[in-house]
Amino acid sequence: MNTSAAAGTPAVELSGITKTFPGVVANSDVNLTVRTGEVHAVCGENGAGKSTLMKILYGMQSPDAGAVRIDGEQVRFRSPAEAIRAGIGMVHQHFMLADNLTVLENVVLGAERAHGIGARARRRVLALAEQAGFRVRPDALVERLGVADRQRVEILKVLYRGARIVILDEPTAVLVPQEVEELFTTLRTMREQGFTFLFISHKLDEVLAIADTVTVLRRGTTVGTVPAGEIGSRQLAELMVGSELPVPEHGGATATDREVLVVRGLCASEKDRPVLVDVDLAVRAGEVVGVAGVEGNGQTELVEAIMGMRPADAGTVRLGDRDLTRLSTLARREAGIGYVPEDRHRQGLLLDESLWFNRILGHQTRPPVARGRWLDRRGAREDTRRIVARFDVRTPGVDVDAAALSGGNQQKLVVGRELSGDPVLLIAAHPTRGVDVGAQAVIWEHLRTARAAGLAVLLVSADLDKLIGLSDTIRVMYRGRVVADADPRTVTPEELGAAMTGARGGEDR
Repeated sequence: MNTSAAAGTPAVELSGITKTFPGVVANSDVNLTVRTGEVHAVCGENGAGKSTLMKILYGMQSPDAGAVRIDGEQVRFRSPAEAIRAGIGMVHQHFMLADNLTVLENVVLGAERAHGIGARARRRVLALAEQAGFRVRPDALVERLGVADRQRVEILKVLYRGARIVILDEPTAVLVPQEVEELFTTLRTMREQGFTFLFISHKLDEVLAIADTVTVLRRGTTVGTVPAGEIGSRQLAELMVGSELPVPEHGGATATDREVLVVRGLCASEKDRPVLVDVDLAVRAGEVVGVAGVEGNGQTELVEAIMGMRPADAGTVRLGDRDLTRLSTLARREAGIGYVPEDRHRQGLLLDESLWFNRILGHQTRPPVARGRWLDRRGAREDTRRIVARFDVRTPGVDVDAAALSGGNQQKLVVGRELSGDPVLLIAAHPTRGVDVGAQAVIWEHLRTARAAGLAVLLVSADLDKLIGLSDTIRVMYRGRVVADADPRTVTPEELGAAMTGARGGEDR
C-alpha cells in the first residue's frame, strides 16, 4: 500500500460528469478524485460507465455536463492528442495496434518528433522496456505477437509519449500469476517515482492487492470510494452488483466414456518454427478439459488447428467418428463445433453490424438463420431476441450495432450464439476475459448447464482460479507440447504456474 498517496495532491478530478447516448445514460453525476502517486482502481459491472468515464478523461468523448481537472487546472480535451500533451496515457483493453508494422514502428508512430525513427528511438524504446521490466523485440511484426506481448507494446507506447497519469484497462486479463506480480512490481516502482494510475479491472483480489483506493460505479453513477485496505472482495462485489462474488464450481462429475474430440500427434509450424509438437488430447461428452499455459506456448495455435484456421503438418483431428483433419472451418462448425474466440473484437464480432447480423456469423448455412441457400433475416432476429433474453444481454434491441454493447454483453451474445444449434463440442478461449463478475456468473452457469447436458468443452483460460474451478482435468502446454496433467481437485494456481513456466508441476507425463 502506498502510504504517501493520501498526502498527494489531486492529479485527476472529475466532478458531476454526465454523458448520455440515444436511449442510454452512460454516466450520471460521476465524481472521482485520484491523487498523485497512487493506484486508484475503478470497478463496476460491464455497462456501469467505467469505459465512458475513461474515454472522457482521455479526450475520446466530451461530457454533456461536469468538469475535468488535471493537477488542479480545469481542462476540456477535444482529442486524445490533447490528453497526451497533458501527460495522460491510456492502455486499452482492446489493443489499437497496426498488425503490419513492427513493435518499434507501432511505438514511434505518431510521436516521430520526440526521438526520430532511427537509432535514438530504438534506444529509448529498449530503455523504457527495461524500466518497465519487459522483454521486447523491436523488429518483430505485431501480427506475430501473442496477446500479452501486444499489451506490452501498448504500455510502451504510453510511456514513450511521456505519460505521468496512466489509465490501465484490464491490464492483467492475459497474464499468469507470476506475470501479474511482475506487473504489480513495476506499478509500485513507478508509483514511488510519482506516476499515477487509474486501474480498471474485474479481478477483485488483484484490485485489492495493488490499489490504494477503489471507486465503484453502478448503473452509471458513483456508489462509493473506499481505501483498498478497508474492504474485502465480498464487500466490493456487493457494492458492484449487489450480491456475493460468485465462486466457479462445476458440480458433480458428468463426463461419460464417449470421446467427442480426439486429437492425435498434432503438429504445426510457422516459418519453419514448430508451434505444436505431437499434441494428444481428448474431450469426452459432459467433460470440461482445461488448457493452461503462458501466452505464446501453443494454446492459440492448438485452437486454430482444431478449428481448421491453421494447417496441420501432421496428426489428426476427429469429432466422434468423423475425421475433420482436412475439412474447412465452416465444415467443422457444421459438424457440431461451437467456438468462442479469445478476442471477440477481432474474431468473434462485426462491431459495425447489428446484433442479429452477428448472430448469423459462422452459422450462415443452418437454421434458424438460413433456409436452404438463403439467409432468414426474420429467423435471425427472432433467435437473437431469444439469446438476448436467455443470456441477459443488456441492449435496447437486436438492431443496434454490436459496438454499442459493453464488453460483457458482447461476450454473452457470442457465448449465446455458440451454444445455439446444439453443438457437441464447445471450444472456449478465454470466455470471460474482460468480463465483470455478474456477466461471468451468467456465462459460467450456461457452460455448467450445457456440460451437464452432455456438451464436451475445451476451455482455454489465463485465469487459473477459474480454470481450476470449472475443469474436470487440466492439460498444461509449454513450447507447443502438452507437458503435464493436473487434477483440479488438488492442484494450486502456483503449481500450475510453475508447470506453465517449464518447472515440474502437475502430474508429469
